[in-house]
Amino acid sequence: MADMERRWDASSCTDWMSQLPPQLLDVPLWDLAIPGSHDTMTYCLDQRSSVLRSQPGILRVLDHVAPCIIRPCVNKWGTTQELVISTQLDSGIRFLDLRIAHKTNDSDQTFYFAHGIYSLVTVKEALTAIAYWLEQHAKEVVIIALSAFDDVNPAQHSKLIDFLKSLFDKKFCPQTEVPTLKACWTRGYQVILSYDDSAGSGHMELWPGWDYWWANESDPNLVISYLEKKKDTVGRPAIFFVAGLNLTEDTKYVLRHLCQSMKSMTLRAYGQLLDWVKQQRPGRQKTCLNVICADFVGISRNEFTQLVIALNTKLLKEKSSGEPTEKNTVLD
Repeated sequence: MADMERRWDASSCTDWMSQLPPQLLDVPLWDLAIPGSHDTMTYCLDQRSSVLRSQPGILRVLDHVAPCIIRPCVNKWGTTQELVISTQLDSGIRFLDLRIAHKTNDSDQTFYFAHGIYSLVTVKEALTAIAYWLEQHAKEVVIIALSAFDDVNPAQHSKLIDFLKSLFDKKFCPQTEVPTLKACWTRGYQVILSYDDSAGSGHMELWPGWDYWWANESDPNLVISYLEKKKDTVGRPAIFFVAGLNLTEDTKYVLRHLCQSMKSMTLRAYGQLLDWVKQQRPGRQKTCLNVICADFVGISRNEFTQLVIALNTKLLKEKSSGEPTEKNTVLD
């Protein structure tokens, strides 16, 4: 217990799953507190790329007229992470939010990531880096959510799924499994991957899309109140789900804060958001959380990941006492 209650430093976060106490190894991963990065790959957006076709029409028109102004602005507000993917994993991040895109009118079968504009790093490069990292950390499990799929057609979906199966192969934890760390270690599972498109149905290696609680607000007070309302009224789903701490700008906000950026907006709210994280707990009760996602996860020496991982001490205390620590409805 003493080890779990100490403050986690960066080195302990690197292999934190393998260091959990034995009492938590039989707990389903959807009952643990897991740190995640929102829009994981936005650290490598390409200012030379065009604005995505899925973006508002006015933005695409302005991009055509004045790309030298619009693209740096989209990059400034679209960048939500600074650490490369392997460093995010080293810092303790175990949930990766990957938005997939194919460049419009591009005959090449290359896939990219996107958030307003496309990424420099390709999907193949990033996922290969994840696979390599997993080889070096045999007892860590990474949860990956693939979504968006801008301009990806059925044939390209098939190609992408074939690549995923080839890359991760027996490391996939199928959706028929109740994933605990002990079960994953026994069977060699290290990747739990959701494919949020109908193209993934029929592939037992791929999980369907999971709930992501997203407030769509720029005010941290509104983000917190939204998440609290979701906990109290809807309650946690039975399996994996994500609570997003990420703030969201709109055109009006950007126009009123031309000299700012997503990072400056996030930094002002970070302390308040982390204070809220400290009050949360994992587990099966209605108001418990599972994956907690944030922007700029490397701020303050990985304080976010340390706080989320340390929430599992509350679950450990509950198991030690043999009773839930909250009088909430327990999920079936």
